[in-house]
Amino acid sequence: MGNARATETVTRLTQWIGGVCESHGGRVVKSLGDGVFAIFAEGVSATRAVVEMQRNHQKRLQTWPAPLRMELQIGVASGEVVEVDGDCYGDAVNLASRLSDLAGPGQIWATESVIEQLHGGEVRHRSLGPINIRGKNEMPVVHRVDWQDEVSEFLTMPASLVQQPRGADSSFGQIELAWLDVRSMFSASDLPIHLGRVDEAQFVVNDPRVSRLHARIEARHGSCVLVDVSTYGTWVRFHGTAGASGEIALRRDECVLHGSGEIGLGAPLSDFSAPTISFNTTGGNVLLARRDLR
Repeated sequence: MGNARATETVTRLTQWIGGVCESHGGRVVKSLGDGVFAIFAEGVSATRAVVEMQRNHQKRLQTWPAPLRMELQIGVASGEVVEVDGDCYGDAVNLASRLSDLAGPGQIWATESVIEQLHGGEVRHRSLGPINIRGKNEMPVVHRVDWQDEVSEFLTMPASLVQQPRGADSSFGQIELAWLDVRSMFSASDLPIHLGRVDEAQFVVNDPRVSRLHARIEARHGSCVLVDVSTYGTWVRFHGTAGASGEIALRRDECVLHGSGEIGLGAPLSDFSAPTISFNTTGGNVLLARRDLR
């Protein structure tokens, strides 16, 4: 769209985001290019702000020209914040930033400490389980907050969530992969395996957009981890979501696979021709990780 128009569009959007935060008692600390960093006194007001933000922005997008439509990726975390010279620092700040990167387009990811502050039934959400965050020794439990008017059957009310004991093993069982007429089942004892274009891969996807060894699946800490080592990247969509807004692009980051869905190798799933692997997991959590290619 050109640098001038892109800059104007992003600036107007970030200013609007800041206004929504302030209307819910938040304070904008700074803008970071195409991002906004704001702090709130409590998780309730922060969650109300970001839910309103996603709902109103989705309506606004319907009137925007297709090339200008930009989805919001939001991360919310709570904890001690230290303010120095007008800027804010702390583990919660870093975690919120990482979650905003990991969240897919049109998604809100929040830590369990934020969810625990909400009143029962105020928002619907789904636990994504413990997620491996780069730079953190412990994996925080993360929830995906639902903001759509129509609630998927996969989402649960806060009161109905059964919490896993701290430190419990997720006891990964097995993962089933399918591409065209190829279908394979892998248990934890079978891992690690590779997905790729060459015969050396244990699950072969013969498409020029797929790297020779595109990704590696391994068992780690009782979970199943998919590590992307490809040239063109990986996209993920879970069953129960539709369209590009339900699609997660992995860019040297991680996200949790829950239940079943599709993995696109080398092309977005919104491209109907993308080489797509269907997956189904049982018996544990599945993490996706992308190696930092920089």
